Amino acid sequence: MEQEKLLSLLRSVKDGAISPEEAVLALKMQPFEDIGYAKIDHHRRLRHGIAEVIYGEGKTVEQIAGIVEAMRKNGDRNILITRLSPEKADELSRSIEIEYDPVSRIAVYGPAPEVTAPGMIAVVAAGTSDMPVAEEAAITAQVLGNRVERLYDVGVAGLHRLLSRLDTLMSADVVIAVAGMEGALATVVGGLVAAPVIAVPTSVGYGASFHGLAALLSMLNSCSGNVCVVNIDNGFGAGYLASLINRIGGRRA
Repeated sequence: MEQEKLLSLLRSVKDGAISPEEAVLALKMQPFEDIGYAKIDHHRRLRHGIAEVIYGEGKTVEQIAGIVEAMRKNGDRNILITRLSPEKADELSRSIEIEYDPVSRIAVYGPAPEVTAPGMIAVVAAGTSDMPVAEEAAITAQVLGNRVERLYDVGVAGLHRLLSRLDTLMSADVVIAVAGMEGALATVVGGLVAAPVIAVPTSVGYGASFHGLAALLSMLNSCSGNVCVVNIDNGFGAGYLASLINRIGGRRA
């Protein structure tokens, strides 16, 4: 059915009934593939420039494998699976070939991604405890074709550690600042760089941090005008958004 629709659109363009631009718009509005337990949006790459990402938590290994297979048949080469437990990753690797990172809990199906975006994304983490979220952001950005530099354990409790990497920080086109506790790192970084800063609060901290709520509110109240904020522990969202910003900036350069 999808092939018939595509051929019909091509004939309409050839006959002059519609313009190529109208045909592209029609393709963007095409329906998803329904495989029973999932409705796969194969045209997301056409609309967003980035294919659909599989959220692994709550899905069975069989469901994840089925979605990967449907995406593979549609031509997707690099498929990202987030929030995948080590146990599920081990079981999944017996049926499909994946690269799994236990720190970020991200699995990637397909060849190693190539750098296709012109700029650089810096991922800055306040402490070692923030690394799982920071790595989720970093690997997401890498899989989406970005060059990523990591600056870890550079929190404001020892500001000289951050300042020692100022050259890398200031050369970044987008910065992701990951911090728990009071979340002050994002504001400090925002005050040092001209690039957009995506702040990621983490659920790291003692009782009054309220599992990341204190860092979230601190980041939302940042006085640095170049800081925007994603949800608590949302490293994937930060990496995805940073990739979009980096690519848009590269196209306009």
